[in-house]
Amino acid sequence: MVFTNSFNGAGDTVTPTVLNLCWFWLWEIPLAWMLSHRFGLGPGGVFAAITFAFSTIAVASALLFRRGTWKLRQV
Repeated sequence: MVFTNSFNGAGDTVTPTVLNLCWFWLWEIPLAWMLSHRFGLGPGGVFAAITFAFSTIAVASALLFRRGTWKLRQV
């Protein structure tokens, strides 16, 4: 959350928007459904998907933060 919100603080609102759309809508929700229904984990699968999604968005945010393109945004 710190990396994602640091983009907002620097004036780069596109990066966190794309990250949230990709990781939460296209990754977490289908993964939660798959783990809870297909693998029969029920609510535990949903909680596992939340943990996994937040972990992957943290890694992606850290990689994008290290690239430094957020520094080029002008407010």
